[in-house]
Amino acid sequence: MTGRTYAAVSVRQLAAVVERVAPRDRAVWESRELVAAAGGARLQVSRQRADQLWMVVGMWDRAVVRDEVPDRARRSASQLFTRPALRAFWALAEAGELRFRPEDVGRALPLASQRIVRDVLGILADLVVPERVVALPVLGQPELKATVPARDRAALYRGLADMAAAGPSARDGIGMSAAERARLLAMVGIVLDSGAREGELAALRLDDLTDGQAAVGLRRRPQRAAPSREEEIAAIAQVHPSAVKDIRAGRLEMRSEATRQRVLAAMAELKPLPEVEWYALREGTRVAVRQWLTVREQVVEALPLEGGRSGLWVTLAASKAGPPGITMRPQGLRKAYTKGITALNLVMAGQYGWAPLPTRMEQLRRAVEAEPLAL
Repeated sequence: MTGRTYAAVSVRQLAAVVERVAPRDRAVWESRELVAAAGGARLQVSRQRADQLWMVVGMWDRAVVRDEVPDRARRSASQLFTRPALRAFWALAEAGELRFRPEDVGRALPLASQRIVRDVLGILADLVVPERVVALPVLGQPELKATVPARDRAALYRGLADMAAAGPSARDGIGMSAAERARLLAMVGIVLDSGAREGELAALRLDDLTDGQAAVGLRRRPQRAAPSREEEIAAIAQVHPSAVKDIRAGRLEMRSEATRQRVLAAMAELKPLPEVEWYALREGTRVAVRQWLTVREQVVEALPLEGGRSGLWVTLAASKAGPPGITMRPQGLRKAYTKGITALNLVMAGQYGWAPLPTRMEQLRRAVEAEPLAL
């Protein structure tokens, strides 16, 4: 079952419900039940979402013993989703009072984490009290960090292309080897030409590059569909894009049933997004990618392991994951990007036309307006 015992009856019941859709026993993982998803579909939860579900169960376990939570919330899982119980739970969660690690208690929950907890509460409410409209917390929109202006992106691309064409003997960034620089230039070039997200970039394989590195194929993630898709749905349904965003995220209590039906009908009219979108790579990016492929081949050939060699991005130093040549995970790719851009900004400071790059890939990606190839 859940692997632990919860003191309150309500939390034990909640854990039993979660066990059906996100079993702790991985032997029965594939037989897990479906949950409601955006647009009315029913899907199996991912492993990441399963961890989040169990995280919120733990938060409820710590919440029900607090004086702020009504006594009746301890008696049944359905009472957890009443307005007084949810209001008390949210106030504690937002203030960081329900964190797992004692040393973190009292540290306010960041907005991104609040969104995760809120979405999970919506899933749990659908499972526990499907017949009830539950008033979930309303969150503000995060303030997006500034993106890279078009003029700076053009200068940036020219600078990166020049550095890639110069080859490994060119000046390297502070604390960045020639191999790290080759990988970084290829990453940045692909982001500038495709608008790839971190997860999409990390998922690239060798066969996602066409012959001659003329184009790259990205597996777009439907749950993170581009804003243009929401605007497309909104235009068909004749509603504001924010209404589409609310309904796709499951925040149905914020919109009327008529609006919901119009949005769902508009979504049904749209052709599904292709599994892979292909983006043309400019010549400078092709040069950078070819240089990285040469470096990558040397590293992977020395790898004393068989299999698992199809990932485009690989490690260049030994780590907990293994020896050099292991396919990079999104977190490792993010760290490599931040380290590389920090070094690159230091060494390029004062160079004509160079504007410091943001150390978060998301800020660069959001500035890109790439159009996929028509196939």
